[in-house]
Amino acid sequence: MTTNAGFKYITHMKRIILSFFITFILIGLANTAQVFAERIVYVIDGDTVILKNHERVRLIGIDAPEIDSKYHRGEPFGKEAKKYLKELIEGKEVTLKDGPEPRDKYGRRLAFIYLPDGVFVNEVMVREGYAEAYRRFPHKYREHFLELEAEAKGNESGMWGKKKRPWWLRGFWRKD
Repeated sequence: MTTNAGFKYITHMKRIILSFFITFILIGLANTAQVFAERIVYVIDGDTVILKNHERVRLIGIDAPEIDSKYHRGEPFGKEAKKYLKELIEGKEVTLKDGPEPRDKYGRRLAFIYLPDGVFVNEVMVREGYAEAYRRFPHKYREHFLELEAEAKGNESGMWGKKKRPWWLRGFWRKD
């Protein structure tokens, strides 16, 4: 009888331990960023796009120059940033990974965007000089984006290229 009781106790303990492991695994999965495949139908500007389901998405961690609109006065290199992002992702299936905050104050979804081949779009925009690292809110790639921005400035890539800006803006815009 004692042997059988000991066996039941060990079996019971195994079930408890297993349930704890399963619980921790499920909690871990729930806390990871959600991943979604979506089609980009329109690029609004260098850091905002519209999905097939008409949802607006703001790329996390980057800030591209503004284009002329009824809400913003255009900034130098805004049209170029929009064109570059458009060529990179418009009409394509992409993977969206949500960040820590689901939406911004304008109701736009906040996401990291990846092409099917794994290219990290947010990163490319900063590395190629079409956007700067967004400094206001923290995110997991903040330091990496700041390093990429410094490299883009050093290489005079994109908007950081002195030949790309009018002579009267050189040295006065975006802290050369």
